[in-house]
Amino acid sequence: MGQGQKGSLDKEEKKKKKKKTDESPAPEDGHKCRVCRFPLLIALLQLLLGVAVTVMAFLMLAISPSLTARETPHWAGIILCLVAIVGFILYCINYHPDERSSTQFIAKLLYFVLCTIGLVISVLVIAFSGHHYSQTSSFGCQQAVEDCVCKLDQVDPIARTFTYEGVSDCEEITGTLTLYFLLQMVLNLLQAVLCAVGAFIMWKHRYQVFFAGLQICSPSSQWQKV
Repeated sequence: MGQGQKGSLDKEEKKKKKKKTDESPAPEDGHKCRVCRFPLLIALLQLLLGVAVTVMAFLMLAISPSLTARETPHWAGIILCLVAIVGFILYCINYHPDERSSTQFIAKLLYFVLCTIGLVISVLVIAFSGHHYSQTSSFGCQQAVEDCVCKLDQVDPIARTFTYEGVSDCEEITGTLTLYFLLQMVLNLLQAVLCAVGAFIMWKHRYQVFFAGLQICSPSSQWQKV
């Protein structure tokens, strides 16, 4: 083999290597990154939990119209439904590297903020439900016409009194309502975990990306992310 042929083969190999280096694996990496930044399963679970919390809250409100908003946290379920909807929108947006699309950036920022708000709200609901659960489980209740009058201590004459209107059976307060508070604690705990996972995925994809620090082959080639 002549020296000229060998030189031409070396040039062809260098061109192939350079071509492989310059080729951008955007479609494959973009698809993987898209799945990593927002798994579809998380959005579905968030939507299901949001609906479950909202339905549970309205069932609690059906027991007595005098229950307060703290005792019937439908607002927590509505927030999680909004988070899931934004997540579905984010999943459907075409992925662009380095957030070159303003729509993608706004959707990611909105999803992160809503996940953080959902996490805080879920923790508040857990605290409220835990407090009301401890109260209702120690209630002593008596029926008064169409209302149910409950006290924390039946012996103490100046003990705080809770009146639940429109309750035909006090068992709904000491039994059913107490069970609903317990279920709200469990559902909102799952909500908090999902919101934390969603926010962590956004943060990890945005900030846990580092440059290799070396430029390969030519000044025109792009920096490699690892």
